[in-house]
Amino acid sequence: MHVLHERCCGLDIHKKSIAACRLTLGPDGRPKKEVQTFGTMTADLEDLARWLEHAQVTHVAMESTGVYWQPIYNLLEERFTLLLVNARHIKAVPGRKTDIRDCEWIAELLQHGLLKGSFVPDRPEREVRELTRYRTSLTDERSAEVNRLQKTLEGANSKLSSVATDIMGKSGREMLEQLVAGTTAAAVLAELAKGTLRNKIPELERALAGRFGPHQRFLVAQQLAHIDFLDETILKLDQEVAERQRPFEQAKERLQTIPGFGRRATENLLAEIGMDMTRFASAKQLASWARMCPGSEQSAGKRKSSAIGQGNPWLRRTLVQTAHASARTKTYLGAHFQRLARRRGTKRAAIAVGHSQLKIVYHLLRLPVVYNDLGPDYFDRRDSTALQRRLVTRLEHLGFEVALKPRAA
Repeated sequence: MHVLHERCCGLDIHKKSIAACRLTLGPDGRPKKEVQTFGTMTADLEDLARWLEHAQVTHVAMESTGVYWQPIYNLLEERFTLLLVNARHIKAVPGRKTDIRDCEWIAELLQHGLLKGSFVPDRPEREVRELTRYRTSLTDERSAEVNRLQKTLEGANSKLSSVATDIMGKSGREMLEQLVAGTTAAAVLAELAKGTLRNKIPELERALAGRFGPHQRFLVAQQLAHIDFLDETILKLDQEVAERQRPFEQAKERLQTIPGFGRRATENLLAEIGMDMTRFASAKQLASWARMCPGSEQSAGKRKSSAIGQGNPWLRRTLVQTAHASARTKTYLGAHFQRLARRRGTKRAAIAVGHSQLKIVYHLLRLPVVYNDLGPDYFDRRDSTALQRRLVTRLEHLGFEVALKPRAA
């Protein structure tokens, strides 16, 4: 096979060691192979970089093994052309697997141009991505802690969550703080209700007439303190992410015009795909990279599974959430969701609407334009004759004779 990269290296990465195979062309035109093992400390990685520079290596390929590739990528990205490759795409011959053989195999594939690098954003984008993912994890942890708090109240025969929609709202929070302080009179606690919740004071009195013991008072106090800590940390992360994405404020405002997109969803989306859409040839390629479109598997003239496959789970989560949010709006995307959910179910509808939203995002970032909604009646207007025929058929099945007469303009 034709040699595409004359000086390259393959890395087999582990937590404590790195097996490196350096391939160069000798004076006779034959490849020269050198293998060496390095540690993963920063000093060891500097030794690896010098070892590669000594042979004037230009391209380095490595597997995307957990998070162990990240420190290597951070140190080498400014010195070499790096390819981070999906491990499933470079499987070696079964039965001949060792660290040395793995790095040799990666180097040989790279030398002949048979590897395709994964999309790795620039350093500033990766930093914002770490912040948004950590914020998402803390948000999940806060939800779990609220659920624990609710279980503690159930164990104390308190049915506050059956009356109040949000036990962590202003009214519910004051009631919980009074419970922790030692107040157990249901009438006194119910009087702390505010707003429309005051219409449910009799129900609140019945719900708060529980058996709140000392250990439950201790647990609720700790859980409230934990929730407060998480709220404070999430607020700090909000501020840090907003500051780092300040240069993209206009783009964020455009994206928030898409139904279902709020501030946090927009920040998470930009952290995952970045602002530069030129790295994707088209909106279809972006959707394919995100695995937000049906797969393609055909053999012997038969079409097999069309599952969407494994993509970026953080991006998919954001798009599924925005799709469900758009389903509650009277817009084109909302009508699209409801139309698909009736036939295919809500899960497939969420993926399909998320796919449409991602394509819209691509165009709004590629071309500085504002989102123009097609309207909730788009599908009716697109083929009014088919809609008319379908409705007439349904009425005829119910036993009616239908005669249509156009209305005067």
